[in-house]
Amino acid sequence: MKKVIILLAFLLSFSSCKKEKLKPTSVQQEIEPEIRYGYNIDDYKVIQDTIKSGESFGTILDRHHVFYPKINQIATSVKEIFDVRKVRAGKPYTILLSKDSTETAQVFIYKHDKINATILDFKDSIIKAKHFRKPIKIVEKEVSGIVYSSFSQTMDSLGIKPNLTYTIADIYAWTLDFYGLQKGDSFKIFYEEKYIDDKIFAGYGKVKSAVFKHKGKDLYAFRFLADSVLNIHEYYDEKANMLRSQFLKAPIKFQYRISSKYNLNRRIAYYGYKVKPHFGTDFAANIGTPIIATASGTVSESARRGGNGNFVKIKHNGTYSTQYLHMQTRKVKQGQYVKQGDVIGYVGMTGNTGGPHVCYRFWKFGKQVDPLKEKLPSAEPVKPSMKPKFFEYIKPLKYQLDYQRVPVEEPETIKEIIAKK
Repeated sequence: MKKVIILLAFLLSFSSCKKEKLKPTSVQQEIEPEIRYGYNIDDYKVIQDTIKSGESFGTILDRHHVFYPKINQIATSVKEIFDVRKVRAGKPYTILLSKDSTETAQVFIYKHDKINATILDFKDSIIKAKHFRKPIKIVEKEVSGIVYSSFSQTMDSLGIKPNLTYTIADIYAWTLDFYGLQKGDSFKIFYEEKYIDDKIFAGYGKVKSAVFKHKGKDLYAFRFLADSVLNIHEYYDEKANMLRSQFLKAPIKFQYRISSKYNLNRRIAYYGYKVKPHFGTDFAANIGTPIIATASGTVSESARRGGNGNFVKIKHNGTYSTQYLHMQTRKVKQGQYVKQGDVIGYVGMTGNTGGPHVCYRFWKFGKQVDPLKEKLPSAEPVKPSMKPKFFEYIKPLKYQLDYQRVPVEEPETIKEIIAKK
């Protein structure tokens, strides 16, 4: 009996040893190579760094044993895809070096942002260049809040980065005065976030829909494909009217106040309380705040003159022109075409002014008028032929905004089923 027990113990021990020997093989089979930018990283020595001030593509490669005849050859071969002279300080890059004793650079990867990169492969006699885009995952998000101070501060308190705040400001620039938001106004926005590898935030995507509750009104915005041929998307309200109009409401996006309005009977102490008409609307803001063109057009004047200080005047069409006074600096020249929203200068105190602001003047048929009271032309609404499609498209989006959930089709009642029969 004792011999049997010893034999069983030996067999169990031998069996466990065999299992132990098999384990490393199974673990080795589970290990997969690490692939980055299409390369097996295990085959190279990897250098990751950031371009320093004063560094060039040539100095970086020279440091990794690629010499200038080869560098010039690379630059010439890839110039149609990538201009090596345009590498910028602060941009990250990756270099794949050979694993032999020379550790020579074989691949250079220039990262434009978190998603896009350019790959230069010169390990063989044929030099190759290609653009690379990391696969991204789009996640739909929702943010809502109540304004207590300003919209930008509210968004910041909700953990939203400025990029999305600026996008919303652009969408509503024609219909909502963000300076005029009141305490207690609320908003709800459905938008997209981009992620790399399901966890690395890579920026914001499209804003699908939004609503602001302001002065007892719901101001909706729905993104819709207005022109399928040109692939143009616009934002419309719930009645299919385009939010964009010919003119923006203000020449400054955020952080301003209207310090003086258009007033033909204004009296100023400095001039002995004599009537001195004010033909503009003053938007007070910090020095250096960007000033934007309220509509597209051609710069008819860009100069410094008398009490106007630095100013820019833009002719939009045969009817309308706008003028922007007291700039610190001007960014555009006479004859230059500018698009709506382009920065044309910066807030300053040049000319006759008691504080930093831009005096915004609005001309109609050569006469200065009050832009805040002018009924400005709006852009075209959704085409009549597209309206049924538009209303069907926004139905679930509006439901989401109103009830904060995706609509679910109600089951048919017995009466409806009988009626169909």
